Amino acid sequence: MNTDEMINTDISENLLALASHEPARGNVDLSRTRQIEINREMYLDAQARGITLTELLESDPYDPSPVGSPLDAFERQLLLKGIRTGGKHPATVELFYRNAAMLLPEFIMREIKHGMSLRSDFGKLVASASDVATNRYTPLYIDASATDTDLSMRPVGEGSEIPQIVVTEQKNTVAIPDYGVALKASYKALRHRTTAQFKVILWYIGFRIQADKVSLIADTIRLGDGNGNAATVINTDSSGTLDYDDLVKFYLEFFPYELNTVICHKTMVRTLLNLTEYKDPTVGFKFQTSGELVSPLGARIIRCDDCPTDVVIGLDNRFAIEEVRSQPLIVEFDKIIEQKFEEAVISESVAYAKIVPEASLVLDSVFA
Repeated sequence: MNTDEMINTDISENLLALASHEPARGNVDLSRTRQIEINREMYLDAQARGITLTELLESDPYDPSPVGSPLDAFERQLLLKGIRTGGKHPATVELFYRNAAMLLPEFIMREIKHGMSLRSDFGKLVASASDVATNRYTPLYIDASATDTDLSMRPVGEGSEIPQIVVTEQKNTVAIPDYGVALKASYKALRHRTTAQFKVILWYIGFRIQADKVSLIADTIRLGDGNGNAATVINTDSSGTLDYDDLVKFYLEFFPYELNTVICHKTMVRTLLNLTEYKDPTVGFKFQTSGELVSPLGARIIRCDDCPTDVVIGLDNRFAIEEVRSQPLIVEFDKIIEQKFEEAVISESVAYAKIVPEASLVLDSVFA
């Protein structure tokens, strides 16, 4: 049973216990929960701090969860209001509006984030993620193009110069644009739908958001982040073809880094999967039984159909790309509460920058 199912089961069983006046499973204490009235100011406070309503509720002035609590502060609010989001009899969206309209924006936010987590391969692309307090970001720069002698540890004689690894700031800043999508749905269309049905739609939105970010990362690797650091391109031996030896050559160009992640269009994925060496019974068995795409060289393959069809983008995901956010994911809570959807914008301000440019390369199979 996954975490989401466990949470839904706990909420449902606790609600059943309350209805029958029996002690709730896990001894859930609702005494502090009852003292809190969720309002618009709390959402504004959370946004000003750059945190979610759940994180605000978990802070000391509100309703922090004791160690071992089966529910977090937001789930206790759902429990108090009688809102079941799973199990055999999940609440309808209409009941959500009747009993706990103020909780609906946070429910939407949490389910969208759950959908984002379903694109699990996204986490294989980013070396670090940071929040910044500005809409422009200056990446750090390490000149890793120096010779091995310049960068490597070695015996240093008296009076000799010690090798230096110099870290500076890039010359150009990276703009952090706003990205958004509007969730448009009438109350009439949603009112009789269950929260179990509705949250699948929210999962899809989160999943698509992460898919779009994969495309942003691929573009940053290929074209650079605005600091003249577009990826070095390695050509295949013959234009229009790609074979196993080309991949081996590509792999060797990464040293001292490691080619552990590959991004490419579905056309290129098909080419890779049909290489004779890729049809090794062991590799084929793993793909056929789990659907996991693992290249002959051990790199994880991530499909991105916004990539050019003739290139393979390779990276060492430990050093290549960082994510920076000036605004975390937010939902227009006012429209959800007061206008019953119609149209609510889900937005985030995010950008990607290169950490070590040499940790990502491009293999091009079609060239002049």
